[in-house]
Amino acid sequence: MFSQRRPRLKELSFNKMIPNILTMLALCAGLTAMRFGHEEKWEAACISLAIAAILDSLDGRIARALRGTSKFGAELDSLSDFICFGVAPAFLLYLWTMKDAGPYGWVLVLLFSVCCALRLARFNTDIEGPDLPAWTKNYFTGVPAPAGAGLVLLPMIITFQVEFDFLRQPFVVAIFILAVSALLVSQLPTYSFKNLRIQHRFVLLTMLIVGLAAALVVSAPWLTLTIILFAYIASFPHGAQSYKKLAAKTPKSKAPKSESQTESEQSSNSEDNTNPELNDE
Repeated sequence: MFSQRRPRLKELSFNKMIPNILTMLALCAGLTAMRFGHEEKWEAACISLAIAAILDSLDGRIARALRGTSKFGAELDSLSDFICFGVAPAFLLYLWTMKDAGPYGWVLVLLFSVCCALRLARFNTDIEGPDLPAWTKNYFTGVPAPAGAGLVLLPMIITFQVEFDFLRQPFVVAIFILAVSALLVSQLPTYSFKNLRIQHRFVLLTMLIVGLAAALVVSAPWLTLTIILFAYIASFPHGAQSYKKLAAKTPKSKAPKSESQTESEQSSNSEDNTNPELNDE
């Protein structure tokens, strides 16, 4: 017997299409970065990836604000993230220097792409996992894909500012690829900055910092991006320490569980429920 088809929507509000439009624009920016890389326009390629990262950070927030979240949007966002932040950076690094390392260079860029895919798959699995304490939303497990793309391209970004050919050596870039790949699939808690709240007394100072950052982006974009990436790296120890403190204060019944416990519970639940419902992001 043929399965019953779902009814088609006759019309859809344009506002609810905006998040998916932003995701498609981010995908186009990531693909354009690969084109610039093929033409050896490295700065333009990195700018395209930066635009993709900005659009990627906006689509989810706008979707929640407009109440336009959907399973389709979540899947499209994951595919776009893999192309923009898993495939495009690997392609750029291979053309930039890793092709000189022969088959080893290709294996390393493949490793980065695979780790990015695993990172995104784990993120999607965690969304449908068990309920966790509210404070866990302030943390990612491992480095997110957009940040991983920025970190792995850090040697290239630094060479835009200073003539330092040492950073273009394949063995130096290989170290960055291995380190960032490990961070993508690691259990390291990193800040997500999703629910960042500013106290009223710091609002004016925050606005001044944002204005200063905007001026730096216009006058010295690559230096500003380098500072942001190094500041993000410096936040790793503090993020892991604060996560442990919050986990220690949380009752054991509500504490975050390990992946092995989560997978065993999901497998047992799948045996009990033959037709589990899908939850929208």
